[in-house]
Amino acid sequence: MDPSSALTLAFAAFLVASLTVKFWLASRQVRYVARHRDTVPQPFDGVISLAGHQKAADYTVAKGRVGILEEAFGGAVLLGWTLLGGLDALNQVLVHRLGTGMTQQLALLGSVFAIGAVLDLPFSLYQTFVVEQRFGFNKMTWKLWLSDFAKSALLGVALGLPLAWVILWLMHAAGAQWWIWAWGVTSVFLLFVQFIFPLYIAPLFNKFEPLQDETLKERITRLMQRCGFVAKGFFIMDGSKRSAHANAYFTGFGASKRVVFYDTLIARLSPDEVDAVLAHELGHFRLKHIAKRIAATYVLSFLAFALLGWLSTRVWFFTGLGVRPNMEGPNDALALLLFMLALPVFTFFVSPVMAQFSRKHEFEADAFAATQTSGEHLGSALLKLYEDNASTLTPDPVFVKFYYSHPPASERLARLHLAGAAA
Repeated sequence: MDPSSALTLAFAAFLVASLTVKFWLASRQVRYVARHRDTVPQPFDGVISLAGHQKAADYTVAKGRVGILEEAFGGAVLLGWTLLGGLDALNQVLVHRLGTGMTQQLALLGSVFAIGAVLDLPFSLYQTFVVEQRFGFNKMTWKLWLSDFAKSALLGVALGLPLAWVILWLMHAAGAQWWIWAWGVTSVFLLFVQFIFPLYIAPLFNKFEPLQDETLKERITRLMQRCGFVAKGFFIMDGSKRSAHANAYFTGFGASKRVVFYDTLIARLSPDEVDAVLAHELGHFRLKHIAKRIAATYVLSFLAFALLGWLSTRVWFFTGLGVRPNMEGPNDALALLLFMLALPVFTFFVSPVMAQFSRKHEFEADAFAATQTSGEHLGSALLKLYEDNASTLTPDPVFVKFYYSHPPASERLARLHLAGAAA
């Protein structure tokens, strides 16, 4: 069997296998959550109301069913772009109209991303204005949604277009080792985005007001000093204008590092609970989880660029995925797009490994928070957040192993209880 046919068969097999597993996992989750809908789990009996538990179950089931449809549609679109010839047809049209230069390649990249965004719109709108609305989470107006969409599109062009131009130029001009230079440029670009995000990008979408509660600010400052951490400021974000969900996060690095609390979180948690949630986030930094994740990202991206550098010179890579390479011009944009489309199919079954590492980090951050504040306060904060965000207390165990980046509530609280007992 020639390499092109082998790639076609492998891609089709992995696509069918990954979709089958996704449907099986999603169906398990929906059935498992629905089956346990009418009984609050024993550890939460008397703490979480039956109505709250049923709301979380119904919310999870509704999202799961939409997710199944979205996965099926996404698989069909991916097949359409590749083996059914969609990307090949679009490329031929643009070559006929624009020639085979940089303009055509940028137009091809932009067209694929724009078409993908349009195809995703029905699911995004349904999730926001039907599912989230039904369960009382959506606070978005159509005007705000359109504003966010326009800003996101313009931001994508402003940041993505220059990066795409540089990578395509390197692929054409930097020789066989272009992928090393492209990896370096991409790595620097990602650091640049992390630096400017809190200062210039996030304020395009939300208002960030300095934390005014001096007592809370003093508590947080003392906690951060105990943990050996310094931030450039504490801010309250008006998350309530879009959603009733609550959260807190760190963002930026260097001079742009800051702590951000959703206004919904500050309104819901006590000062002790805010301390505990913050201590959990600090734990990720103190235990070098963030550094490890960034390092892993750079290593994996280096390997991905190396693989792309090799595949982009193989004709069978294009023909095996349903595309005729340009005979009188560069195929760099085609190689980038095919790689981005095909890679998730072949790496899908690595997802449980990545999720396991993430859950391990969450347990470690919880343990750190329990030593710096109080495991009891962290537990009560987590319960409030699980309830307010309608996170199910009874997820399917197999679904958890495959997808969950955070441990389910029962496991986290059990670990905190054991840590408290040991202390």
